[in-house]
This record gives sequence, structure tokens and C-alpha cells, in this order.
Amino acid sequence: MPTSESWTYTLHIPQDGRAVTVCRRTVRLILTLHGLIRLVDVAELMAAELVSNAVRHTKGPAALRLHRRDGVLRIGAWDASPVPPPYDPPVAADAEEAGRGLSPVRACADDWGWHPLRQGGDIGKYVWCDLAAA
Repeated sequence: MPTSESWTYTLHIPQDGRAVTVCRRTVRLILTLHGLIRLVDVAELMAAELVSNAVRHTKGPAALRLHRRDGVLRIGAWDASPVPPPYDPPVAADAEEAGRGLSPVRACADDWGWHPLRQGGDIGKYVWCDLAAA
């Protein structure tokens, strides 16, 4: 595949803890199909953390979005809460694979951020991170 290829995938997810596993597997499949296998492990972790925050700390639907453009893979999670994401939650010694807050995202991503969203009557936020050299 050419390195300048652009694409976007969006996976709408229910308020369900199993969504994290579904998102991880979906990220692995998408990146493998696009020849980006070297990004799979870190991208899976980023997606799991973002989706885990959306599912655990909000009520209602959420979505995972993967967007590749100009050699950058953006992984984002939308949820229905306008409350900013927690920046430094405590990490338990027995922390699960997902649910450690944004610490892994800040540590592994080339860039990250969030912004509130308002579309029609819906409000929420979009938390994202970028992985370069994709």
C-alpha cells in the first residue's frame, strides 16, 4: 500500500465493558490489512485506554475512530460526556490491561489531546492520540 494512503474507520460501541476487547481486535485487523503491523501493539494499547475511559467513566454510547493521513495514525474515542478526561488517575498495582487512564497514552503517543463536541443536540468529547510514521 502507498504510504500516502488516507482512510478512516469508525466503530460505534455500546456501553459495555466487552467493547474494549472488540476495539483492540478491530484495531489489530485494520492495521494488519493496511500493512501497518509495526504499529499494532502500541495502537491496540492506545485504543484500549481511550475506549476504556469512555466506557467506564461515561454513560451512553461511544465510538472508536481510526484515521490515517499524511503518515500519521490518529486514534480517537468519542463519548457522550462533555467532562474533560482524567489526567492523572491513581494506578492500582493490579491494574487491568485497560483502565490506567491517560498515562500510557501520554507516554506512548507522539501527540494527544481532547476537545468538547457539540453536534446538533448531542454533546460529548473526543479524546485522541497520534502515532507518527504510519
